[in-house]
Amino acid sequence: MAQTVETIAKALNARAEGDLQLPIDGASEPSAAGERQIALAMDPKYAPGIAQGKARAAILWEGADWQSYGLSAAIFVARPRLAMAGLSKAFDPGPEIAPGIHPTAVIDPTAEIGADPAIGPFVVIGRGVRIGANARIAAHVMISEGARIGADALILQGAKIGARVVIGDRFICQPGAVIGADGFSFVTPEKSGIEEIRETLGHRDEIRQQSWTRIHSLGTVEIGDDVEIGANACIDRGTVRATAIGRGTKLDNLVHVGHNVQVGDDCLLCGQVGIAGSTRIGNRVVLGGQCGVSDNIFVGDDVIAGGATKIMSNAPAGRVLLGYPAIKMDTHVEAWKNIRRLSRLFAQVSELRETVTKLAQKGSAE
Repeated sequence: MAQTVETIAKALNARAEGDLQLPIDGASEPSAAGERQIALAMDPKYAPGIAQGKARAAILWEGADWQSYGLSAAIFVARPRLAMAGLSKAFDPGPEIAPGIHPTAVIDPTAEIGADPAIGPFVVIGRGVRIGANARIAAHVMISEGARIGADALILQGAKIGARVVIGDRFICQPGAVIGADGFSFVTPEKSGIEEIRETLGHRDEIRQQSWTRIHSLGTVEIGDDVEIGANACIDRGTVRATAIGRGTKLDNLVHVGHNVQVGDDCLLCGQVGIAGSTRIGNRVVLGGQCGVSDNIFVGDDVIAGGATKIMSNAPAGRVLLGYPAIKMDTHVEAWKNIRRLSRLFAQVSELRETVTKLAQKGSAE
């Protein structure tokens, strides 16, 4: 849908100058922008590209001399990434899901679907499911018996939502995600090797055959409002209590949340994060890509862990972590600086040893 400079400025809650009625069809990098595209030059380093493109309007940094770039209009923003959030929302039409219920959808007669749904082909909705108003559900989604989903949900192709899962309003689920699969929980009749090495930190008195007995998952998954789940992410149901994802939390693609895990509000879990069973994650925690969190531990509020960090013990609130095992980021950086100095240190020690040997030999001769 075409916008104007004025409507874009209002969407960004930003100040604009010039011809505010200029029609805008999209956004572009400055050098590639066409006449009906708005150039994104929110940092001075991108401004030279404006002259290479054909844009008549641009989004610029506060204080920019927009007329010097030959523009007809400009929007001024103080925080570029926040502006990108508003701009992308303004131009994103969203997935194409036809209003109404597709004739190939299979919906149990006991399910309750809210007003104005858009339900695509081959969707399966089970017994007793309740879905709020304005739901958009793409092809091949499966929602199992007893699940409850709030208003304004967007559930994309091939997502699977298990039995009795409870989800809040404004839920976004990317393709292929699985919410409410059984937890990975098994036990041996006798004490297992895993239990033994947990106690001894590696020592084993005897290695013996073991067989695994399944612990069934009786719990479910509870998800708060405004949560987003990435493509092919997996959230396992709890063993007895529910696995929980707090309000406003965002999961990237391929994130795995194990059984009984409790994730707080407004967390950000990046690609390939794995959280083992029964761990508690506080509020506003950020885990970079490929972070791993051990089972049965606590990660405090506002912890930030860099990519590939492995958290193996409780992490205090506000701690910034990096490495394997996780340590304070400044300590990790200093440790790696020291590792890089090791070859030079070895050479110095070798030289000192040689000097000491010569001095000792000289002393013996005298």
